Amino acid sequence: MTPVPKAPTDTSYDYDLFVIGAGSGGVRASRIAAGHGARVAVAEEGPLGGTCVNVGCVPKKLFSYGAHYRHDFSDAVKYGWVLSGDEPPTVDWGTLITNKNAEIERLNGVYGKMLAKAGVTLMRGTAKFVDPHTVEVDGQRVTAATILIAVGGAPFVPSFPGSEHVITSNEAFYLPSLPRRVLLVGGGYISVEFANVFHGYGSEVTQAYRGELFLRGFDTDVRTHLAEQMRERGIDLRFNTDVESVTKNDDGTFTATFKNDGGTLTVDCVMYATGRKPMTDKLNVEVAGVKRGKGGCVIVDEWSRTNVEHIYAVGDVTDRMALTPVALGEGHCFADTVYGGRPRSPKYDNIPTAVFSHPAIGTVGMTEAEAVDEYGADGVDVFKSDFKPLRHTLTGRSGEREFMKLVVRRSDDVVVGVHIVQEAAGEMIQLAGVALKAGATKAVFDSTIGVHPTSAEEIVTLRTSERAKAAAAITEAKV
Repeated sequence: MTPVPKAPTDTSYDYDLFVIGAGSGGVRASRIAAGHGARVAVAEEGPLGGTCVNVGCVPKKLFSYGAHYRHDFSDAVKYGWVLSGDEPPTVDWGTLITNKNAEIERLNGVYGKMLAKAGVTLMRGTAKFVDPHTVEVDGQRVTAATILIAVGGAPFVPSFPGSEHVITSNEAFYLPSLPRRVLLVGGGYISVEFANVFHGYGSEVTQAYRGELFLRGFDTDVRTHLAEQMRERGIDLRFNTDVESVTKNDDGTFTATFKNDGGTLTVDCVMYATGRKPMTDKLNVEVAGVKRGKGGCVIVDEWSRTNVEHIYAVGDVTDRMALTPVALGEGHCFADTVYGGRPRSPKYDNIPTAVFSHPAIGTVGMTEAEAVDEYGADGVDVFKSDFKPLRHTLTGRSGEREFMKLVVRRSDDVVVGVHIVQEAAGEMIQLAGVALKAGATKAVFDSTIGVHPTSAEEIVTLRTSERAKAAAAITEAKV
């Protein structure tokens, strides 16, 4: 049932809307609701902007930019650049951290100004429920007609002998020095991205994952291609491998012992990226009657509403898609629905996303396996290309390759999946997402003139399906 839009300025409460958490989703919801005329307050115990701005997307992308340069310095010589001196450029890690911190502080200020301009009251401190309509922020109690939970999540480290010695992505952004040897544990995009960041800056990197292949949920060809490329660049990937214990040595290094007689590895830093957990434990949601699910997530319906009619939740604190743009969309939909008289719920199909590995991944829509499950093997055509990019015809990096893939529904020729592994994949996949949202067919892709010479043109020149290639191979074998 669609929530009934609420008339702002309910004077029986201190505020029409109280938001717990000033991250991406919370700030967006606050600003839009205030723009619709609601009296809004938001509480935040940490820096404004949440995970994305402070210990997530933004600093991660800055680190990823910087990690590219070691590769580029080497390639530049083949393009005629003469680097001064006999030694390669060195890294001043402290400069990176200082400059990153300055940019994050600037963004914190931008968020504060946005809230102030929208007329949102900012309360600094930790918020918790007192009753269904009352929240306490460091001793100060306020009431609200509607409450939105937007506290996000935090890295989760499993308990094992020596777990106190490991760091997470939160601490990685503030390391005082670049570790010479790093062990990354985990198979998600955060572990993959940091493996590439540390390697790009010159660390010896080992990434361990207990599964068969990292990045579960991504297209299998994409996962396989990236693993090959990371190994080509010198990263030690160890699948079907898990840590049993971590010991701190007298010299400050750490020795990880792997399960099932997997040996040991001594490094200068062990980083865990094995998942995140919603930060709901200290909210005291039970007194408000709000139900939580697995891992402490807040259970919501399609309108972001909890089991308590006037309490909502958006972003990583829920059990939906944990991406910053998704949290922004959820927050905006909530505010328009509840205060703007424009009921709309978030849509989770064809959401483009990127992994900022080296090379990067860009993906939108169905994987090949998902399409086959949905339409059957005979109902899907796959078009793909694995090729050496023009850039490396001069650099001599013969092992570095790019990958493009289209997944097409045969019944109507609609492209249902686009998957790219290429340095600029994150930039390319945004417009691919527009194409999928518009229902573009393979014929539309084929009729589009390519931009030459680019890697992107490969997407509109994939003419022969894997099905046709296989049939041709059979025919040729019979001749």
